[in-house]
Amino acid sequence: MTLGKANPEVAVALARMVQAVAGEAARTPRFAKALSEALTAGGIQTTPASPKLAAPRNTTTRSKGVLDPFAVFEVSGEAGLRARLKTLNSEQLKDIVTEHSMNYDKAAMRWKTPPRLIDRIVERVQARATKGDVLR
Repeated sequence: MTLGKANPEVAVALARMVQAVAGEAARTPRFAKALSEALTAGGIQTTPASPKLAAPRNTTTRSKGVLDPFAVFEVSGEAGLRARLKTLNSEQLKDIVTEHSMNYDKAAMRWKTPPRLIDRIVERVQARATKGDVLR
């Protein structure tokens, strides 16, 4: 209060500096620990702030795909690829979609029916197989 009356510019600068230090301590656990140790070493007792933990991500690791759709397409074409994919269940198809990064719009993992997943796989395999043909 007294500093604010006597020299308002210094008071504002000091308040900003303390806010910056507190913000960094909240974001960086290592900095918070170093700050706590520095303050404790100077005779100031502090209670360490518990760092905010990020919410756990809801991710599941998928298995490796049971077949390589690009190799099947190269040997058997679209018809052969569709025939091989029809023998797989939706989870196996999702494994292939994930392994080969075919979920570009984040929709395929919500699909429940194999025909939609098969269409996505065939579409992506064809697109990648013919990519650059216009330049040949």
